[in-house]
Amino acid sequence: MRKLAFPPARQVFRLAAVAVLAYAGLTVATPAAHVVAAEVPAACGADPARPKQQFRAMWIASVANIDWPSRTGLSRTAQQAEFRSWLDLAVRRNMNAVVVQVRPTADAFWPSTFEPWSQWLTGTQGGDPGYDPLAFMVSEAHARNLEFHAWFNPYRVANHADPARLAASHPARRNPGWRFTYGGKMYYNPGIPAVRTFVQNAMMDAVTRYDIDGVHFDDYFYPYPVSGESVPDSSTYAQYGSRFSSIHDWRRDNVDLLVREMSQRIAAAKPHVRFGISPFGIWRNSSTDPAGSRTSGLQSYDSIYADSRKWVAEGWLDYITPQIYWHIGFSVADYTVLTAWWADVVAGTDVHLYVGQAAYRAGTSGEDAAWQDPAELTDHLHYNRQHPQVRGDVFFSAGDVLDDRIGSVTRLVADHYTRPALVPAAGTGTAPAAPTISSATRGATGVSLSWSGGAHEYAVYRVDGSPPSDPCLFADATNLVKTTRSTSYTDPTAAPGNTYTYYVSALDRLHREGTPSLGATVRPASGAFSVIVDAPTTASPNWGTSSYSAQRYGADYRYADPVAASDPAWFATTIPQTGTYRVEVWHPANSGYNSSAPHVVTTTAGLRTVNLDQRVNGGQWRSLGTFSLAAGTYDVVGVSRWTSTAGYVVADAVRITKL
Repeated sequence: MRKLAFPPARQVFRLAAVAVLAYAGLTVATPAAHVVAAEVPAACGADPARPKQQFRAMWIASVANIDWPSRTGLSRTAQQAEFRSWLDLAVRRNMNAVVVQVRPTADAFWPSTFEPWSQWLTGTQGGDPGYDPLAFMVSEAHARNLEFHAWFNPYRVANHADPARLAASHPARRNPGWRFTYGGKMYYNPGIPAVRTFVQNAMMDAVTRYDIDGVHFDDYFYPYPVSGESVPDSSTYAQYGSRFSSIHDWRRDNVDLLVREMSQRIAAAKPHVRFGISPFGIWRNSSTDPAGSRTSGLQSYDSIYADSRKWVAEGWLDYITPQIYWHIGFSVADYTVLTAWWADVVAGTDVHLYVGQAAYRAGTSGEDAAWQDPAELTDHLHYNRQHPQVRGDVFFSAGDVLDDRIGSVTRLVADHYTRPALVPAAGTGTAPAAPTISSATRGATGVSLSWSGGAHEYAVYRVDGSPPSDPCLFADATNLVKTTRSTSYTDPTAAPGNTYTYYVSALDRLHREGTPSLGATVRPASGAFSVIVDAPTTASPNWGTSSYSAQRYGADYRYADPVAASDPAWFATTIPQTGTYRVEVWHPANSGYNSSAPHVVTTTAGLRTVNLDQRVNGGQWRSLGTFSLAAGTYDVVGVSRWTSTAGYVVADAVRITKL
C-alpha cells in the first residue's frame, strides 16, 4: 500500500469562518498603484494547487480515427463541429494546449506538395476533404488561446504491409527502396539519408506554411521489436554505416540526426516554434546502465534506438514528454521512480519536462486495481509537485478525457486545474510592456474590460475589493481569470454587488510575461446588493470541516453523510428589502460526493428545494435559481443531508444577488 503526500478529507478539520461582503455604490473605474515588476518575491508563498505556469494538454489522435475525425467520410461541417467540441473540452478542463496528429501515416491533414491527403479524413488516401483542416484547426485553437502543437510521425507509412493500398502518388509507393515492412506494417527506412531529408521536408512544409506553436514527435522511430523478426536494414547498414562498429549504434545515430536536424531547421525557420518529443518512458534500466532508472521494462535506447536522454543533454529539444504510463507502485516501472528520474535528466537544462499521462487506463476494464481508483491520475500530479522540473502534463487521449471513466478526470481537474494557467515561459529576452486598461464597466453580462497593447497574449487578473497593489497578487493563479489574444474581455462571473480591481499583463510568443497594468477598480451599480456567506452559520456536530479540496471557497467547507432526517447546514444573512434575488452556491466537486444534494431556500412563498449533483462542476458558482426573498435577517439557504443518494453532502459558500 502506498503512502500519499496529502491527507484524506476526513483527516483534515478546521474551524469554520464566515465572511459576509456587501457593497453599494456607483460603478467607477479608477487606477490603483502600479506594480513595478513581474518577478514575484519568494516570500509570497504561491499555492501549489494553483500554479500560474503549467502546460496542460491532451493528445488528439487521428490515426484509425481514434479521436478526430470520429470516422471517415464526415462532411466538412461535421468534421469542423467535432473538432470545435474537442477544443471546447480543453477549455472546460482549463487546459492551454492541444497536441494534434496531422501526419499519422506519411500522409497529411493539409494540402501538402509532398504527401497525399490522409485516408483518415475521407476514407481514401489522397481524397480531398474540400477544405484545409490544418489551417482550420490552428485558427480555431488560437481563437480560444490554446497552443496548437502539430504531431508528426516521421517514419510510419502504414499499419499494413501492402504498397498497393497506398495512393498511387505516395512517395513510399514511387520509391520502393525507401521502405521496409516489419511486424505486418510499413515504415520508411531511417538509415537512408534521402529518406531523412524527405520526411523533414514534408514536416517543415507545415511548419513554414502554418502558424503552429509546436512540432511534436511521438515514440515511433525504429519500430518496436516483434518476436522472431529483425529489422530488414542490413544492406542499408552496409551502404551507409561504415563509421560504426555496431548496427545498433548506427541506428541510434540515424535517429539522432533526424532530431538534431529538425531542431536546427525549426529554429532557423521559426524560432518561436517549440520542438518536443514524447518518447517511451524508460530510457534504460539501471541494471543495464548506472545512469538509467530503477526499472525493469523495455529500454527505448536499445529497442527502438531512441537516445532521449542525449537529446535533452544536447539541447536539441524545447520540451520532452516521456510516456510514463504506469501507476504509482508498479514494480516494473513505478510512476514516482520514473518521474524523479526524468526530473533529474532535465535539471540544469533549458528543456521543459511535461509528463505523458495514461488517461486511457483509468477505469478501463482489464487494467489492474490501481487504475480502478479514481485518485490514481490525480495522485500523479500531487507527486509532480515534489519536482519543480515537472512543468505540466499531456493526457492520452482526448476521447479518454471526455469519457472521464470513474470520474478520474473530474477528480484531477478539481484538485489541480481549478484556475487557468499560462503556458510555461521559454527562452530569454525582454517581456512586453504593461498594457493600459482603457475601460472597465459593468453591463448586463458582467464587467467589460478593454485595453491597449500589441502583444501576442494577455493575462487578466481580478482581485476582490480594492486592496493596495502587491506583487503577491500575481504569485499564482488564484486571481487569474482569463488568458486571451484579444484586447478586450467580459468577465461573466463578476457579481453585480461586489467591488473588484482588474489588472492585465502582456505576454510574448514564448509566454514571457511583463509587468501588470495599473489596476482598474469597478464598484457596484447604485443600489446593487450582493452578499457572500463563506461558511454555514449554523450546523450540527454531524457536519465535519475540511480544507482538503483545492476547489473550496475560502479556507474550508463542511461535509456530512446523507441521512433520512432533517439536519441542514444553514447560511444566514441579512436581506435588505423584499424582492427578487439570484441564489448561487459554491462547492468542491468529487466523484465520491452526492449526486442529488438538497438545497433549501427560504422564500416568501415557503421553503423551496433544489437538488444539485455535487460530483461535477465544482469550484465555481452554481445557480439554484431566482427567488422572492423577504427583508430581514434569517436562515436563507440550507444544505440538507436528507437524501437517499450516496456520497458526502457538502456545504461551502452561498452568494445572494438582488436583481
